[in-house]
Amino acid sequence: MPKLTSDSEHLYMQVYHYYQKRILDGSFPPEMKMPSLRRCAQELELSRTTVESAYLQLAADGYIISRPQSGYYVTEIAQRPVSAPSRASAPQIPVRFDFASSGVDRESFRFDLWRRYLKSALRQDERLLTYGEPQGERDFRETLADYVKKQRNILCEPEDIVVGAGVQSLLHILCPLLRTKKTVSFPTRSFLQGISVFQDYGFEVFYRNKNCDLIYVTPAHMTKWGEIMPVSRRLELIHHAQRQGSLILEDDFENEFVYLQKPTPSLHSLDGGRHVVYIGSFSRLLLPSIRISFMILPRPLSRAYQKVAFHYNQTASKAEQIALTQFIRDGHLASQTRRLRRLYSAKLKGLLEAVTDTFGTEVPLQIGSAGTSIALSLPKKEDPQGSPSDFPAFAGEHGIRIETLSQDSDFITLLLSCSAMPLEDFPSACRALKEVWELYV
Repeated sequence: MPKLTSDSEHLYMQVYHYYQKRILDGSFPPEMKMPSLRRCAQELELSRTTVESAYLQLAADGYIISRPQSGYYVTEIAQRPVSAPSRASAPQIPVRFDFASSGVDRESFRFDLWRRYLKSALRQDERLLTYGEPQGERDFRETLADYVKKQRNILCEPEDIVVGAGVQSLLHILCPLLRTKKTVSFPTRSFLQGISVFQDYGFEVFYRNKNCDLIYVTPAHMTKWGEIMPVSRRLELIHHAQRQGSLILEDDFENEFVYLQKPTPSLHSLDGGRHVVYIGSFSRLLLPSIRISFMILPRPLSRAYQKVAFHYNQTASKAEQIALTQFIRDGHLASQTRRLRRLYSAKLKGLLEAVTDTFGTEVPLQIGSAGTSIALSLPKKEDPQGSPSDFPAFAGEHGIRIETLSQDSDFITLLLSCSAMPLEDFPSACRALKEVWELYV
């Protein structure tokens, strides 16, 4: 290796480029073991940190791969065919109106308030020097137990609660506890992340089949436009699960966004938590980027989890758990919930008015008691310009993002979300949608 110089290029990049060249010209063939960090540092008279930085950059770019307890090895990158240069991509058409976003309204969250709590959490130096508890911070789980008791009439102990960064990470913990279960039912095929996890663990996946070992439901969000499972249906499902020995997975998604009726009891509270795993999340109440979810396990599963809890690392941010604990205790989450209900209730009403003003009062609409979307059915003409399933792409070419729910011989049904779009944009957005639809059909 040539003598390294401390010129304009950082030392670790000189090491990087040296090994990159040797790998690409075949001097270091695939599967060859790289010199150890210690040996390389001694030979080059560099610090181990400098060499490690070069190796990490090589690994990030695909030239080498780390194998635990063994070292770094050269990949097959030099033998891969060089792809032809891609054509310049067409310029992206800016989105004027976004009916498909599942994000949140900029005005829905007090960033200044959350920053104060996050800064307070980050000042707890000693606590942040250690890894988070696998099950979630103890004080956070105590606060969650009190929160679900007040909000959803759910009685549980902190030991029954498991915290994770999103529902998918919690399912990865849950599935190994269900070795005797073989089948799972989902409401629709749209639950891609959950379906993928269960398939990875060997479950046979069905849809709307209550005879499965596991029944995954979102009772506060039965349809994308916010229909809610009535109490009678909830009781029927619980009794069926008790008879069949099934386990219900209750994803209580958007239960806080109930505008047009009184909140319905959770399946967990109706069942007493014997046959229900309750799953909750704060992504919709706070921000999608705050990835904190939790599940409440029935006592037998909770005891089984305690035996293997040390196998898992905590995926949710420890600092955010600390911040959210005090945020809830000070009453700000309850205030945030009331704030969101007022905001999205007004936005849903505004969107409904804009749609009927634009498309007429006779147009078929579906609206639930919760959520942030409505379903709009538009009549198809005899000779459309293209297949209705292509309409989202056609609308996208005109700067409108939208999702198709369904279609039949007479209608195509579109989902219109009021979630992220500003209220004042609804009239012009609906007029633009109508113009694009008329161009299409």
